Amino acid sequence: MSGKIGVAIIGSGIFVKEEHLPAVQGCEELNLKAIYSRSLKSAKGVAETLSHIDLYSEDSDKGYKDLLARSDIQAVIIALPIPVQPDFIKQALSAGKHVLAEKPLAKDVATGKELLDWYRSNIDTSKVTFAVAEQFRYLHAFIYGAEQARKFGRVLGFRHKLGANVQPGAKYYETAWRKTPEYQGGFLLDGGVHFVAGMRMLLGPEAQVVKTSAFTQQLQPHLPPVDTVDATFKLANGSTGNFSVSFGTTFTGAEWSIACEGGSVAIAGNKVTSKPKDGEEKVEEKPDEFGGVKQEVFAWAKSLVSGQPDPQQSPEEALADLDVLEAMLQSGEKGGQPVELRYQL
Repeated sequence: MSGKIGVAIIGSGIFVKEEHLPAVQGCEELNLKAIYSRSLKSAKGVAETLSHIDLYSEDSDKGYKDLLARSDIQAVIIALPIPVQPDFIKQALSAGKHVLAEKPLAKDVATGKELLDWYRSNIDTSKVTFAVAEQFRYLHAFIYGAEQARKFGRVLGFRHKLGANVQPGAKYYETAWRKTPEYQGGFLLDGGVHFVAGMRMLLGPEAQVVKTSAFTQQLQPHLPPVDTVDATFKLANGSTGNFSVSFGTTFTGAEWSIACEGGSVAIAGNKVTSKPKDGEEKVEEKPDEFGGVKQEVFAWAKSLVSGQPDPQQSPEEALADLDVLEAMLQSGEKGGQPVELRYQL
């Protein structure tokens, strides 16, 4: 694809305003042509500092289908509520537009698998590409941590814990579709999928999750249906690990630790601590100038120019992330009964 790529942003939420819009504006390969939202007011809210950007909405005379009919728009970034995204993705791909969709891939594995099968069966994937955004795969601490872990050999075990307390009034909580989620897991699905992606990246291809036993609970009444999960995983190589995430606790912070035959790696924020089994501990700071989202948008744009999809953005990776999360939620619903993952890369 030569020249600048005409792109439209589909959505008008906080993440679009604070992350996607600056990323597109900062990307030399992309040229923002249009913004779509359900309401014209919301679209104007994103474009208030922009000129020469066309606005589309369902309550005006130019809707989503009109945007997709434009030949000067070759690609779209879709950041909409989880339940409605698959239909918008299908429409865009059917119109011949490249798609970068926000995570998670869908509200559940069945919907995600149907979407992926539809894409592979109905779209010429050599001409029109479908990518799913996940900024954790572009964070320097995780890239470096995963590289160090691979050098240390076979995974022996891992631990991940995250504590947060999402309160009414928080900017993401006040989004209507998050306050009354029409999908499993609530914040555990919408936010937790990031931490699953980071975990899978550190574990590597030989030690992916194959089975889980988990307990879930709702600690805060304003965070339905559950806000906390504590899980044990069985890995493909026979090892085990723990995954503990809560959006309704007074614990704070996030930590990641992975033990391998030749040493261990831990991540806390931008700090990566690596310790060879018979060597000295090394602590390195791996800050991110762009915070992950810009890197993923830049990588997507470069993949469109080169014609080579970025494997970090494959919908198969996104479906594998969703599978792990859904298995935990299903095990929690069954009182901790082990659940085998259904989708394996």
